[in-house]
Amino acid sequence: MKISAISWLAITTCILLTVTIFSTMSLSFSWVFYLTVLGQVLLVYTVYKVLKDNYTTDKTFDDFYEDYPIGKNE
Repeated sequence: MKISAISWLAITTCILLTVTIFSTMSLSFSWVFYLTVLGQVLLVYTVYKVLKDNYTTDKTFDDFYEDYPIGKNE
């Protein structure tokens, strides 16, 4: 099973939110440290996956935002 780039982003976000929660709960330093290191590694890998993702679109800068088209009356 292949994990998509957005899934990696969600996993990384959960890990880094967990670090924040653990540090405010005054959990053991070793848990916070290892989760921080894991989060940093996952963040670098997630950026790599997002940038190398095979995603194509037919949208251009002329389309602006999908929910607020400028100058296009369809």
